[in-house]
Amino acid sequence: MDFSQLHIALPFVIVLASIAFMYASVGHGGASGYLALMSLFSFPIIIMKPTALLLNIFVAGISFWFFKKNEHFSWKIFYPFAITSIPAAFIGGTLSINPTLYKQILAVFLIIAILRMLNVFGKMKTTIVQPKHWLALLIGCLIGLFSGMIGIGGGIILSPVIILLGWGTMKQAAAVSALFIFVNSIAGIIGFSMTGGAVPNEAFYLIPIALIGGAAGSLFGSGRFNPKTLTYMLSVVLVIASVKLFLI
Repeated sequence: MDFSQLHIALPFVIVLASIAFMYASVGHGGASGYLALMSLFSFPIIIMKPTALLLNIFVAGISFWFFKKNEHFSWKIFYPFAITSIPAAFIGGTLSINPTLYKQILAVFLIIAILRMLNVFGKMKTTIVQPKHWLALLIGCLIGLFSGMIGIGGGIILSPVIILLGWGTMKQAAAVSALFIFVNSIAGIIGFSMTGGAVPNEAFYLIPIALIGGAAGSLFGSGRFNPKTLTYMLSVVLVIASVKLFLI
């Protein structure tokens, strides 16, 4: 399937909006979900990465706006990650390698994070501590590089890191991840474009669909969902991402 057939792909449109809703509710752009969906519909590989990054920018952007409006954003948590992740995402966007092994390793770590958040290994600590800047800088660099390479914003990695290290609440993690994804996706798509890549024009037609789902998800996630609900929503998102990383 390609973009010229989207007018007959109602299931594609419905699932795309649903992915945007679910991911945006936890501060994510949804790139891993979009990549999985496009793969299932047999989209050409060459258009999958830029399309996912483009949708990421808009969905993560609207998600950040809602979470910040509800006063969940923390600059102190965000900026150490961003300092190193943005240039790393740009560099990652210029690289063209087979990331299969990296994706499978990441999937394993995400599964561990899911089990940890669901208290399978015992209850998580609820005390919030100040981020260690040197560690945040290192984590930001690694996430940015990896994200730029495979066409995601990095939120699926950053959110569980913030939560598991006790650096922020669920909603703070969502707000920080949303802006993190937004800036990294822009850096990644610029790096991709500078190496000769191009965003297909038809990808822009998907933006309104993703924005509808993303706005609805952000509204519920930033205001109406309680932390426990967000924990389960994030777990579902990470499960989807893990399956995608293993199989696609």
